[in-house]
Amino acid sequence: MKNLFAKWTGISLVLRIVVGLVIGAILGVAVPGATGISILGSVFVGALKAVAPVLVFVLVLSALANASGSIGSRFSLVIGLYMLTTLLASLVAVIGSKLFPVELVFTGVDAATNTAPGGIAEVLGNLLTNMVENPVSALANANYIGILFWAVILGIGVRGLCSEATKAMLQEISDVVSQAVRWVIELAPLGILGLVFTTVSTNGLEIFTSYGKLLALLVGCMLFMALVVSPTVVFLLLRRNPYPLIFRCLRESGITAFFTRSSAAKIPVNMALCEKLGLDKDLYSVSIPLGATINMDGAAITIAVMSLAAANTLNIPVDLPTALILCVLATLSACGASGVAGGSLLLIPMACSLFGIGNDIAMQVVGIGFIIGVVQDSVETALNSSGDVVFAATAEFYDRRKRGESFDF
Repeated sequence: MKNLFAKWTGISLVLRIVVGLVIGAILGVAVPGATGISILGSVFVGALKAVAPVLVFVLVLSALANASGSIGSRFSLVIGLYMLTTLLASLVAVIGSKLFPVELVFTGVDAATNTAPGGIAEVLGNLLTNMVENPVSALANANYIGILFWAVILGIGVRGLCSEATKAMLQEISDVVSQAVRWVIELAPLGILGLVFTTVSTNGLEIFTSYGKLLALLVGCMLFMALVVSPTVVFLLLRRNPYPLIFRCLRESGITAFFTRSSAAKIPVNMALCEKLGLDKDLYSVSIPLGATINMDGAAITIAVMSLAAANTLNIPVDLPTALILCVLATLSACGASGVAGGSLLLIPMACSLFGIGNDIAMQVVGIGFIIGVVQDSVETALNSSGDVVFAATAEFYDRRKRGESFDF
């Protein structure tokens, strides 16, 4: 049994995930009533969600406490890339919506029951409130804004006030938590099997017929962002073929994110990928959790496409200045999506208000979003997750390129 396990773990994790994906799909079609299989997916996602807040807190705290002081320029570039690509994503969504206009069907769609934020001020207010939440509550509730804030404060304090022995102890704790995460990630093939089984056995193909054009536009914009715009940004900075990096991040980060549909679950996976890429732990231990909150290309596309589809359905003309304002609004609100219950969909009414669309209609658009969410949210999370690693790696490789050092994807 030990030898069999060693052979299994010796196979590429991506290949094992593909095997789990195929088996899960087959079982979902063949035995949809075997609901016990779905517990594999629940256990995997639950384990990732449980360990992710502790991982982020410990890694950021340890990284800042032991930082050499040389990550400033790279970290600034990471933040800039996250914000730039989110803005570009909203621009792609606006152009795509103009080239391929979509109309919605509001009849029979229930309004979402959640409360949408009233404006950008409320979104930013939620973010600031989440920042100063009790750190124990932030860990318990997986509030990553709060976790990052307190980890940064405490990390800076430890760096300036504590002994080297304390800093070494934090590093050892960080290593232990990282090892626990690696063990959890080894469960990914079984977890993906369970998640795919649940998706195939419980969701029919109706969403592709009723809202196929809307889904095609959303997914098309996200794929264009992942396969054209992001690689272009990477190429301009690194002057090297970006697709080996892009495809590796989509394969090892995007696939898992697609099936887990969870920002919390993607953080440990992305940390492990950064380690494989040989990135500086001081940098990625901060930039990856930050990317999970502000690198929201998929969310920006969802907000812009859905609000423009509503405007098109109601025959509301959208001029260029309004479209540009929508891009900025979608960018800022997407960065706050993680601080709002319901994610990007509940920020749609705020964008709709630009066109004078009332909340009753806007919440019906949100309702449509929840109907197609099984596909929309999966692709959105995959785009966001892979982008977190792509631009964390790009920032570090750019710094190496400037110093004349070699790097490889």
